[in-house]
Amino acid sequence: MPALKKKKTGKGKKGKKGKGKKGKKGKKGKKEKDLTPNRTMESLYEELVHEGIIVKYPKTNISDYLGEFSYLATTLRQMNIEPMPSLYDIRRLVTELCILPLGSQVVHEKAPLVKSVVIAGPRGVGKKMLVQAVCTESGANMFDLTPANIAGKYPGKAGLNMLLHMVFKVGKAWQPSVVYIGDCERTFMKKVPKTDKTDPKRVKKALPKILKTLKAEDRVMIVGVTKSPYDAEVKALCGMYQRTILVPRPDYASRLVLWKNIILDNGGQIAEGLDLSSIAKVSDGYTPGHIHSAVTQVLTERRIQQLRRKPLASSELIAPLSKIDPIYKEEEEAYKVWYDKTPLGKKRLRAAKGDDDDAGKGKGKGKGKGKGKNKK
Repeated sequence: MPALKKKKTGKGKKGKKGKGKKGKKGKKGKKEKDLTPNRTMESLYEELVHEGIIVKYPKTNISDYLGEFSYLATTLRQMNIEPMPSLYDIRRLVTELCILPLGSQVVHEKAPLVKSVVIAGPRGVGKKMLVQAVCTESGANMFDLTPANIAGKYPGKAGLNMLLHMVFKVGKAWQPSVVYIGDCERTFMKKVPKTDKTDPKRVKKALPKILKTLKAEDRVMIVGVTKSPYDAEVKALCGMYQRTILVPRPDYASRLVLWKNIILDNGGQIAEGLDLSSIAKVSDGYTPGHIHSAVTQVLTERRIQQLRRKPLASSELIAPLSKIDPIYKEEEEAYKVWYDKTPLGKKRLRAAKGDDDDAGKGKGKGKGKGKGKNKK
C-alpha cells in the first residue's frame, strides 16, 4: 500500500509540472505576421509610390533653416525667467534628435533611442521644412501618413493593417526612413468636427502599437507636425510622441538674419537706404513664412530689373506685411501653457522650482546662522 501511494503522488507531481510547462509556452510573445510574404520589396515600394504614400520631397539642407543664437537667453535665466528657444536652438535640437541618429547607425545605437518626435508651432515657422531637412540630410525615405493623404486609401481595418505593415516593412528594409504625419493633433482630438471627412482617428490605436515594435537597430522615426496641439488630448499625444519640439516666433536677431538672406536669395540688393534693423523691429510677430511671402510679392522680375535705377525701400517691404495677420503674444502664450502640461514641460517646471527652493533654503540657513551669532 505505501508503494502504491508513492506512485500516485509521483504521478500527481509530474502532472503539475507538465501543466506549468504548457503555461509558460503559452506566455511567449507572438511573432509579427508577414502579410506580404510572396511579394518583393521593389513591388511594395512601387505600390506605395503609386498610392502617394512614399513622397518626393524638395532638397532642403538644415542650414537653409535660418535663425540666430539668442544672447539674451542666459541673462533671462539668471533672472529666473525661462526664455523661448531661438530658431538657432531649434536647428540644433532637430540635428541632435533626428538627423544624426537617422544618418549614422553608430550614433543611433549609442544615443538615447528616440522613435517619435512632434514639432509644434504657429503657422509659417517652417515645421514641414524641418521634416524635409531631416530627410535630405539623412537621405531618408519619406512616408506621408497625414490623415488627408490616406483618406479613402486602403479602407477598413484590414486595409489599414496592410498599409501600416507595408510602410514599416519597407521603412525597416530600406532605412533610414521618416514617417511624416501632418496635422497630427487631429488623430488625438476629443471630438472630430462633422465637416472633417478624412477620419483622422483611424490610426489612433494602431500607431502606438507599431511604435513598440521599433527596435534599437531600426533607423525609422515617426515625425508629427501640428499648429494647434492644444486641440488634442495631452496624455494621448505625448504618449505617442516621445519628444516635443516647440518652434517659436523668430526674435529680433533671427528676423534680421531672415530679412537679409531672403532678400538676397530672391535677387534683391541691400542698398544703403534699406534700414533692415527698423524692418526687423516692425515685423515682430511675423514668421519666416510671412517674411518670405512679403519679399517674393515685392521682388518680381520687373522690380529686380529696376533695382539699379530705383533701390529697394523699406516702405515697399512693410506694405505687404500689413495685409498678413501676425502671430500675437496671446497665441504664443497658448503654446507655452500647452507645453507646460506635457511631461517634458512639467519636468522643466519641477527643475526650476527645485532651484528656487534650494536658493531659498540657502538664504534661510544664512539668516539663521547670523541670528545665532548675534544672540551669543
